[in-house]
This record gives sequence, structure tokens and C-alpha cells, in this order.
Amino acid sequence: MNVKLTATLLCSTLFLGACANNMSTNDLLSLGTSGVQALTLTDGQLRDTANQSCAQMDKANNMAPANSKYSQRLNNIKKGLPSSIDGVPLNFQVYQVRDINAWAMPNGCIRVYSGLMDLMTDDEVRGVLGHEIGHVQLGHSKNRFRVAALASLGREVLAKSGNSTLTNLNSSELGNLSEKFLNAQFSQKQESDADDYSYTLLTSKGLSPKPLATSFEKLSKLSGGKGSVFDSHPGSDKRAKRIYERMAKEGKK
Repeated sequence: MNVKLTATLLCSTLFLGACANNMSTNDLLSLGTSGVQALTLTDGQLRDTANQSCAQMDKANNMAPANSKYSQRLNNIKKGLPSSIDGVPLNFQVYQVRDINAWAMPNGCIRVYSGLMDLMTDDEVRGVLGHEIGHVQLGHSKNRFRVAALASLGREVLAKSGNSTLTNLNSSELGNLSEKFLNAQFSQKQESDADDYSYTLLTSKGLSPKPLATSFEKLSKLSGGKGSVFDSHPGSDKRAKRIYERMAKEGKK
């Protein structure tokens, strides 16, 4: 099978996530066999690499100590939320950073920024966390991390390893991988599916899904209705409207 055909098949079958994140056939061709190897990384290998990436991110940011108001507040907010996904423990921490953001890696590393917590109520933060948990549960974070590995680690790093190279990345490689992961975008369907996951999670706990909608309304106002730092398609206003429409259809207040 020639390399061009292999790359085409990768885009059409195993690696739809890469194509959705603007990785072209030429990009895959430039990766050669290293691209195939990254695609075949096991879930365990991806989690091991995410462990390294998350640890590097934790060192690079101002982590809220356990006795801080943010950590204590987060401990209350996460009560009732899942503590693990498919046997992988979820690890919630706060970065004392003014940015308004939250993200989740496939190893269960979930980080929320203090800027987002300052903006939102406890119920709204819980809705955002439910959304991030949804990305893990639905496999979105895993696919996004695999895309980041392809885009950032390069041919030599990926081609060298059996399993060892990806568990011994240097700080520069980890920094590049983390940056690619944080800057990658989820598809519109992935964002909507994660919203639905959070909605269902909240209602299953007897909680109103309305704070999920109001969190998006706040983000929309903050960005002038053009979306926010962690959603560009669809925009926050449209996501809030979609939640309200589902609430009306289901007779929820």
C-alpha cells in the first residue's frame, strides 16, 4: 500500500479527529510511519503521556493550595460528580490564573482556572465541570491528545519509540505537546455532545441544568457574543439557547 493511500485511509477511518483539527493529508504524509505509530498508541500509553503533560502544566502554573478558598470551593462543587471514568480517577485542581478556562486530559486531569471561578456561581462551575467530564467520557479528550501528539512531537520522537520514548519526554517536548493540546479545538458535534452529557449528568443528580446555560450566557457577554476562549463553534449564545430549548421541551425550569 503506498504512503499516499495510507494517509488517505487514516483520515477516512482511524483518525477523523486529526482531519477535523485541520491536519491535512500532506501533514500526515510528512509524518510517515510515525503518524501510524501515534495512531496505534494504546489508551494506557496516552494516559502515561498525559500524566507527564499534566505534571508539567501543574509546575508551570500557580496551583491553588489545598487550604485556599478556590480549592475548598472546588471540593464542594465537585461533590456528586463522577470520581472516575472507566476506572480512571478524575483529578480536579485549580490554577490561580486570571484566564477564563477549563480543560480535561484523557488521564482524568481536570483543571479549572480561578478566573472562571470568579466569574461563575458554584452551580455554573459544576455545569462546566460536567462538560469537561463529558469530553473525557466520550473520548474527545483522548482524540484531541492524540492529535496534539502527532502535531507536536514530530517524526523523530514518535518513530524512535517502542513504548519508552513517550514516557520519557523532555520539558521542551512536553511544553510543545501541552500547548498543542490546549490550542486544539473540539468539533461542533463534540461540544454539543459534551453539553448534553453535562445536562444529563446534572438532571440525574436532581439539579437544574439552567446554570449550564447561564454559564454560556456569561461567556457570550464577556466575548461580545462571538464565543469564548474555550468554545468557538458553536458560539456560547447558541449553546445557551440550545439548552433552554431542551429544558422547555422537557418541561424543566
